[in-house]
Amino acid sequence: MKILHVYKDYFPVVGGIENHIRVLAEAQAASGHDVTVLVCSRGHRTYTEIRAGVKVVRAGRITTAASMPLSFSQPLLLARLRTDIVHVQSPYPLGEAANWLLGRGQATVISYQSDIVRQRSWLLLYAPILRRVLQKADCIIASSPRYVETSPWLRPVQEKCVIVPIGVNPDRFTADYHVHSGPLELLFVGRLRYYKGLSTLIYALRELSETRLTIVGDGPMRGSWQALSTSLGLGDRVAFVGDISDDELPSIYQKADVFVLPASARAEAFGTVLLEAMASGLPCITTELGTGTSWIVQDGITGLVVPPGVAERVAQAIRCLRDDPARRVAMSKAARERVEREFTQRKMVERVQAVYEGLLGA
Repeated sequence: MKILHVYKDYFPVVGGIENHIRVLAEAQAASGHDVTVLVCSRGHRTYTEIRAGVKVVRAGRITTAASMPLSFSQPLLLARLRTDIVHVQSPYPLGEAANWLLGRGQATVISYQSDIVRQRSWLLLYAPILRRVLQKADCIIASSPRYVETSPWLRPVQEKCVIVPIGVNPDRFTADYHVHSGPLELLFVGRLRYYKGLSTLIYALRELSETRLTIVGDGPMRGSWQALSTSLGLGDRVAFVGDISDDELPSIYQKADVFVLPASARAEAFGTVLLEAMASGLPCITTELGTGTSWIVQDGITGLVVPPGVAERVAQAIRCLRDDPARRVAMSKAARERVEREFTQRKMVERVQAVYEGLLGA
């Protein structure tokens, strides 16, 4: 089978979607498929390379606007590539529109990762094209049923939607079901962007003695959130450790008691870090956004789900788990079991393959 993945970036660029494509593409190539990834390069030059059996074509980039690369080369290259499946990651207006107008694949699959949340002025112009792109796709992959139910873009085309959750490799993580002595150790992992809602968690920490928070990751909000932590007198209980390597991540999860993702906007469409934490045997506290966060974390079973932006509710949830170690252990075991049952990379690759075969068979 000839498969073409289309997006803006690819490894070694690090990001959730970039890593998702890499896992899919490398697994598909290892299974004997002819796999090409078409993305934009970081500069003006167009070039091709082979990575782990995957042909990576990097089209020259003119500039970047509203987090999207602008390239003349990428649409032209797309128009020349005959393939069985074109798999486009969304949101990516350039790739979506180029494939709709110029793509030569036998079938088009769109992985709809998130609504366009912040670039509303661009969305006003792009909305008619996006509706057409979704209508013309042969299949739309969503990562959770909650997102299909709540997205104004997916509801009109829900008959085309198939649920394929993002997966992790649970073998990378070790679950420890013992109750650790000392202060409750909270953990957050992710890019420090506005929609992660970390200010809510920091405010919640004011109400919680004997509780510490480790924040892993970097991003535009780090300075503001670090200043907030200091102004609230929490500097000795909140540690900003910045970015760490993938090899260090499992040990970071091992040191925590509870994982918290206090996201505040629909830009947090899924929450892969929740899966990593659950694979590490951590109960999770997250928010109800109408996205994958409250589908991954089963309220009362693998963790607790609270309203976004309400520090008192986050503090209440943390206190509930802190004061009931037996419940924490039960949630830890249920969390690991849920990942192994539903959210492995192997299952994800198999489900995507079934989508491809169904389309080509039809």
